[in-house]
Amino acid sequence: MNKLTPRIKKGMVISLFLLASHSAFAQNPQIVAHRAGTADAPENTLYAINLAKDNKANAIWLTVQLSKDDQLVLYRPSDLDALTNKKGPISNYSAEQLSQISAAHQFNQKNNLQLPAQETTITTLETILKKYPDTPFYIDLKSPDADPDIQAKAIFSLLNKTNAFNQVRFYSTNNDFIKALPKISAKINTFESRDDTRTLLANSVMNHQCPVAAEQSTTQDTQSVRWYGFELHRKVEVVEKYTLGEARSPATLSWDKEAVDCFRKTGNAYIILFGVNNASDYQLAKEIGADAVMVDSPKAFKQ
Repeated sequence: MNKLTPRIKKGMVISLFLLASHSAFAQNPQIVAHRAGTADAPENTLYAINLAKDNKANAIWLTVQLSKDDQLVLYRPSDLDALTNKKGPISNYSAEQLSQISAAHQFNQKNNLQLPAQETTITTLETILKKYPDTPFYIDLKSPDADPDIQAKAIFSLLNKTNAFNQVRFYSTNNDFIKALPKISAKINTFESRDDTRTLLANSVMNHQCPVAAEQSTTQDTQSVRWYGFELHRKVEVVEKYTLGEARSPATLSWDKEAVDCFRKTGNAYIILFGVNNASDYQLAKEIGADAVMVDSPKAFKQ
């Protein structure tokens, strides 16, 4: 019997708490602003958050890293020169030093703009949580060199200080970052493992099999709502194993109603689909019952 194993191609990286109903089929998927609206404004900045809220985003997805002094700061790339006029990793700088660096430098040059400096520097997650206490945030942990346990302790300390446990939920493509959080406190909300999410989706879409959903959960008990985040369409490499070898071929892993039903088979599931940036994809997400979609431009989805 041939065995199909989905595998993400090397070099592909994903960059992403809604207080909402967990009904089986959302009438209209809610809008999550990817990096606070990376197509509309300098990503992960106060300016972008304000604009996303003005454009009626229901929740904000932010990317954070750990600074030299173990503060959670808003920034996505592995090196500062990707977006700023500085160089080096975030971990080379303190939060105070980063607060003097413009995260809009490249954006301003590309678009011939001069956005307000006080709204476009690299800021801390603490600042954001204090400024927007009623806004739901999803936090994508992207530190390329952080120790999972040290980062988890920093997260717990911050949430405890700001009383924001119910305001935020954490996601990461690094499973060690997610696994470290419940060890610190069960009060820290997380998404399900990306690997588990991909496996369950692949089994449903490619093999039309749906294992017991409870077996997929590594972070929450069977009575909880499980939170899943994954691309609406994801390019993968399919590996077919034979007795005498294997064959590889490209494929696209796409959600359908069968997959959504599978994720909700044994309990509540909240599903956010990434990379929804046009009307047809939004309509598909709505038809199959996604709870929310992550978009690059909240402005384009304002209606």
